[in-house]
Amino acid sequence: MSSPSTSVNSPFLGWYVVAATFVLAVFGWGVGFYGPPIYLQVVVQRTGWSVPLVSTAVTLHFLVGAAVVANLPRLYRMAGVPLITSLGAVLLAIGVVGWSVAYQPWHLFAASLLSGVGWVAMGAAAVNAIIAPWFVRSRPAALSMAYNGASVGGVIFSPLWVALIVSNGFANAALVVGVSMIFIVTSLSVVVFSKSPETMGQFPDGSRQDQFRAPTANSINASLPGRLLWRDRRFITLAVGMAAGLFAQIGLLAHLFSILVPVFGSQSAGLLMGSATVAAIAGRTGIGWLMPVSADRRLIASASYGVQMIGSLALLWAGGENMAAMIVGVLLFGLGIGNATSLPPLIAQVEFVKADAARVVPLIVAMSQAIYALAPALFGVARAISDPSLLVLAVAIQCLAVAAYLYGRHR
Repeated sequence: MSSPSTSVNSPFLGWYVVAATFVLAVFGWGVGFYGPPIYLQVVVQRTGWSVPLVSTAVTLHFLVGAAVVANLPRLYRMAGVPLITSLGAVLLAIGVVGWSVAYQPWHLFAASLLSGVGWVAMGAAAVNAIIAPWFVRSRPAALSMAYNGASVGGVIFSPLWVALIVSNGFANAALVVGVSMIFIVTSLSVVVFSKSPETMGQFPDGSRQDQFRAPTANSINASLPGRLLWRDRRFITLAVGMAAGLFAQIGLLAHLFSILVPVFGSQSAGLLMGSATVAAIAGRTGIGWLMPVSADRRLIASASYGVQMIGSLALLWAGGENMAAMIVGVLLFGLGIGNATSLPPLIAQVEFVKADAARVVPLIVAMSQAIYALAPALFGVARAISDPSLLVLAVAIQCLAVAAYLYGRHR
C-alpha cells in the first residue's frame, strides 16, 4: 500500500476516475443501449426477418443483462472491477459483431446473450460501483458527471452508427467500434479503475481522514442482511419508483420521434429529440451540483418526475397540432431523463448502510432493466389505440413512480 504521504503529495484521483467513468458510460450506453434499436432495423433490412423476431432478440439483450447486473457485486469480489469491466467490453464487442453477421435466428439470439451480458458491466450499476469508493459528500456531483456520459453516448453513437453502417457495412462498423471500445475500456481499467482510495493513500472526496464526514442518514439505519432487505419498505418503494419511472420514460421515448415527425418533419424532429438529450444533461448536472447534502432526495426525485409529467401533459394538450406546446413538452420531459438513472443510487446512499447500498443499487437497476425491456411493446399497444392513449399511459406510470418515492420516505 502507498505511504500516507501519497494523499498529501498526489492529486486526488477521484475526479480522474469520474472522467474515465464518463468515457466508459459513453461506450456502454452508445453501444449497448442506444445501439440495439439501430441493429434491429439493419438486421431486418439485411435478412428479411420479421420485426417481432428481431425485437425479441433486443428484449433478450436487456433481460439477460438484468440477470447479470444483479450479481455484479459478487463478480467484482471474485475477479475485481478492472477485469470484469474489460471482459464486459470484450463480450459486448463480440456480441455486436455477432448481430452484424448472423444468418440464422439462433445466431442472433446467441449474439444478444453476449451483448446483453457485456453491456451491463459498463452500465448504471457499474458506474455507481466505480464512483462510490471515491465520493460520499460530493457523490451527487460526481455521479451526475459520470452518468452524463450515457446521454453523450446517445448523442455521439446514434448518428455515428448510421454513418459507419452506410459507408462501411454493419460488419465492418461493428468491428471498428468493437476494437476501439476494447482498447479504450481496457486501458482505462488498467490505468484508472485498478486504483482505489486505499491503494492511493487517499480518502473519499479528497478529504483528510479527520475531515471526512459521511451523510448523517447512514448512521441511523441498521443493516438488512439476507432476505430482510426484500421486506424493507424503503427498498421496495425505491425499486418500484425507479422501475416505473424508467418504464414510462423508455416507453415514451421509443415512440416520441414518430409522434413528432408529422408535425415537425424528420430533420426538425431529430433536432428536437437532440434538445431533449441536452435538457437531460442540464437537469442531471443541475441537481448533482446544487442538491444540498441534507436534502430529501426522494422529494427531489418526485419533483423530477413531476416535471416529466407536466411535459407529458403538455404533449397531450398539444393534440399533435400545437408546435409550441410540443416543444415545451419535449424539453420538460427531457429535464428528468437523466435523473431517472442518477437519483436512485443517491437515495440508496443515504437510506442504507454502505454494505447494503452496494447490494441495493445493482438489484434496483436489474429489476428496472428487466421491466423496461417490455416498455416499448406495451406503449406500442397503447399507441395502436391512439397517440393520446400512449401519453395517458405515460402520465399514469409517472404518477406511480412519484407515489412510490413519497410512500417510502422516512417516518
